[in-house]
Parts: sequence; C-alpha cells; structure tokens
Amino acid sequence: MIEINLLPGARKSKRSRSTSVDFGAFFGDFSSRIRDPYLIGAIASVLIAALAVGGLYLRQSSRIKQLGEREQQAVQDSTRYTAVIAQRSAAEASRDSVVRQINIIRAIDGTRFVWPHILDEISRTLPPYTWLVSIAQTSAVPSISPDAGADAKGKSKLAAEADSAAASAGRLAFRIVGTTVDIQALTRFMKQLEASAWIENVQLVKTEIIVVQPMNKEATSFTLDMKLQTPDSTHIRRVPISIAVR
Repeated sequence: MIEINLLPGARKSKRSRSTSVDFGAFFGDFSSRIRDPYLIGAIASVLIAALAVGGLYLRQSSRIKQLGEREQQAVQDSTRYTAVIAQRSAAEASRDSVVRQINIIRAIDGTRFVWPHILDEISRTLPPYTWLVSIAQTSAVPSISPDAGADAKGKSKLAAEADSAAASAGRLAFRIVGTTVDIQALTRFMKQLEASAWIENVQLVKTEIIVVQPMNKEATSFTLDMKLQTPDSTHIRRVPISIAVR
C-alpha cells in the first residue's frame, strides 16, 4: 500500500530529534570514570612529566643565556687586556735586560780592585836587593756567562755566578816567585807581607841557590804562596773621582 505524506517536514523533525546528543549522559559517564585510580595516576604522571620537562627547558634556557653573556664578557675582557699583556711582556723583557747588565757589571766590578791592592802591597813591602820573577793566581778563575735563566729560588743564573765570582775573589790564592841576594831580606819580606791587611797565610814553598848572570854571583830563588785577606773597613780608603767635561 502506498502512503503519501501530506505534512512536509513532520518526518524530518522526528528524525532530527532521534539523532540529538545526550550531553548529560556523556558527562555522567565521564564523572564515573574519573573515580578510577589508574586513570587518575596516568593523568597525574602526564602532568608531572610536563611540568618537569617545562622546568628543565626553562632552566637550560636560562643557563645557556648566562653562559652566552659570560662568554661575551670574557671575549671583551680578552680584547681589552691584550694591549696590557703586551706592554707587561715588553716591560719584563726590558727589566731582564737591565738586570743582566747590572749583574755583569757587578761581577766585573767586584773583582777589579783586587789585583791593584795586591800589587800595591807587594810593591810596598818589597825589600832592597830583592826582585820578583812572576806573580800568578793559583786558585780557580771563575767564569761568567750572560745567561738569563733562573733557578728554583727565582734568582737568575747570572746573578748567582756574580755572587760566586765575588766569593771566589775573597778566597783568591796566588804565588810569588822572586830572587834575593840577602836571605834576611826574604825573611823581612815574608813578615811584611803577613802584616799587610790584604794578605794572609804567607808560606815559603821552596828556596834554591842560583847563579845570577852576567855578574856570575850566587843568589837565592824563592817561591811564596799566600792568600787574599778581606781587610777591615778602616783600611779601605775611598777617593772621589771628578772628570772635567768640555
């Protein structure tokens, strides 16, 4: 049998009412599921993980920013102090050069007046009818090399060698070989040398009889060993030196 709908829209409204969503039932079912402990734990775990990841991200971002600022500051400081470091290196090089020259001068100056004093004392005490053949140093001769190296105490090698040279000058030993026609003159010569403020430990090494030419006379050849003595300050006389400049 054929039916004809004489009221258009009636069946459509009925159909639309049958397909409507029941939100009350949906929320009721969702609220019943929230009471499930496993679902609550899963949601809490997701929230905690999200908070942890967010916190770590923010912390790392802040640290990266701080490190970037510190790096930039370090680069600026390095650029600023480059000139200062270069000037300091130049100043240290100049200082080392001056110290090296001072040490060389000190090493030379510390011993340059030793032999003038010795020769002056020998000449002053030499008795008549006695003459000298040779005067020679018998102690080790210190050597000085201009080396700028430093030892563990921070003292330069050149300064240490200068101090060693000055100390060696104080332990200077030398030998006198001479001839005399009077044996008593040799005795007086030895006593006067021993009495000098610059000479000590005068020892007679040997004597022998020789024939002096062209007079063909006998004389006594002698060899004396002695050491330099550091005199008292009262025996040192300093004289000012003045140089006229034209």
